[in-house]
Parts: sequence; structure tokens; C-alpha cells
Amino acid sequence: MTPSQFPGHLAYVLCWLVGRLPLPVLHRLGDLWAVLAARRGWREAKVARRNIELLHPELDPAGRDSRVAAILRGTGRQIFETLRFWTHPARHNLRLVRSVTGDGHFAAALAAGRGLIIAAPHFGNWELLNQYLASRTPISIVYRPPDSAAGDAFVQLARRQPGVTQVRAESAGVRQLFRTLKEGGAVGILPDQQPKAGEGEFAPFFGLPALTMTLLPRLAARSGAPVLFAWAERLADGRFDIHFQPAPAAVADTDPAVATAALNVAVEGIARRDPTQYQWTYKRFSLQPPDSPLGGNPYWPDCYSARAIRNARND
Repeated sequence: MTPSQFPGHLAYVLCWLVGRLPLPVLHRLGDLWAVLAARRGWREAKVARRNIELLHPELDPAGRDSRVAAILRGTGRQIFETLRFWTHPARHNLRLVRSVTGDGHFAAALAAGRGLIIAAPHFGNWELLNQYLASRTPISIVYRPPDSAAGDAFVQLARRQPGVTQVRAESAGVRQLFRTLKEGGAVGILPDQQPKAGEGEFAPFFGLPALTMTLLPRLAARSGAPVLFAWAERLADGRFDIHFQPAPAAVADTDPAVATAALNVAVEGIARRDPTQYQWTYKRFSLQPPDSPLGGNPYWPDCYSARAIRNARND
């Protein structure tokens, strides 16, 4: 461990301490976090409100407040239950899985030996989903490395578990993914993570332009591996249902516009199951095309920190 990695290790120890609490207590802490985020105008609350304004302009202020509060509760619970999942053995966490829907698709794809691409949107708890997938087959999970060595050290500690290989979203990592699929292995990708400018294709998402990754369609088209959407949906009693759903064939289309549009339609369908479990605290529409009806970044400057605003002005 290097000195620059030490803060990441310390943060993991703190997470381990909090993660020892019973799940109902963690959910109550998540609810408290949601109340504080709304009252104090934290970044997550501002982003969630802006997303609701964009997606539901017909709502009055009271209706927006209600939607934002529900989204923050879902986000808070996801945050605190994830501390438990990161700091307990997978076999312990998977006791919370009530049922698995579409498991036949998953088993058949693995048995076919042509590789498998799991598209896991930011819905429910994707960390628990990762642990379930790894309990069934070795899997390479794509992640965007944090900017700091401490942040990367934390991610490596939090997500380490048998059967999981973490692959950085870089050129070398992409080559590794192709090798994994060629050898019949499984890879997992968050399909609704906004790529960097110039690395994706704009496609409609909830009726708005959203810069969408082309990595997953390229992997599917070139490897011939089947694509399954998967998510862990939180239930009222704190347990989860795991779902597998075949992706539309168009996701593997060689035309990026066709493929990304199909990808977003599928993600949107999952998000609509329960909008409170989707990560609407994420700036999904921050990058826009020149002809966008939004006229530019809809989150700027209200949803950014004072430091980010100062840095932008200095640049």
C-alpha cells in the first residue's frame, strides 16, 4: 500500500464498520440521508430535481418534491445497503435474493460457450447483482477508474471477490474484454454510464438526447456473444429479485445510431419499472449535441460545486 492509497484503505475500514449494522438500520440511515440531502440541497438532490424537471415538465412543485423525495429515499437505501454488500461475504448477501426470473436465459447463454455480455443498468442494487453473477460464473466487470489513487484503491477493495475481474474502461481493458468473450467468458457493463465526449453516440433516452456508449454494441457485433439485461430489484421487505432479460437484437447492429437507440429503449423500460430505484441522481444528460433542444448542459451551474464552477471560470 502506497501513501496515496492509504485514504482509500481507511475509507474501506469505515465502510466495514458501518456495514456491520443490521440491514433495517442501514435502510433507516438511508432514509435519514435522503431527508438531509433534500433539506440541505446536496448535489444529489439538485441533480434529481433537474432530471425530474426535464422528464416531467407537467408536474407542479408539489409533485416534483414528491418524486424527488422518493428518488432520494431509493438512492439512500442503495448507498447504505451497498456498504453491507461490500463488507460481507457474497454467500451472506445472497440470502437476500428471493427469486431469479429469466434464469434459463442466463444458463443457456453460458452453456452455449459463445461468451456472454451482461448489461446491468443503474437500477436497484447492481453491487448485489455483481455478486450473484460471480457466484454463477467468472465475470469481468468494466469500471471507470477514479481520478485518484485513493479512490481506485477503495474500489479495488470494495469489489474484490472470488470470480470477479475488474477491467478498467481503457484501450487495454477493451482488448481484454474481447479476449474474454472469444474464450467463452462473461463480461458485465453498465450500459447507461455516460461516456466521454467523442466516445459515444447521441440517442434518445426518455425523449431527450443522451450520449450513449458504443462499447457494448461493438462487443456484441464483433464477438457474436448474446446480450442479457440484468438487474437486482429491491422489494418492500428489503429482499431482492434478480431478473434476466434478452436484449433486443438491434443492440448488436453495426449502425451505432440503431444500436444505441435500442440500448436506451431497453434501459428505459427497466427504469420505468420503479423510477425510485433508478439512479436519477446522475447527470445523464450533461453532454449535449449542438442542436440539442436543451441548449447545452442542463445541470450547469446549479448542480455543480462552487469549486467546479471556479475551475471552469479559470479555464
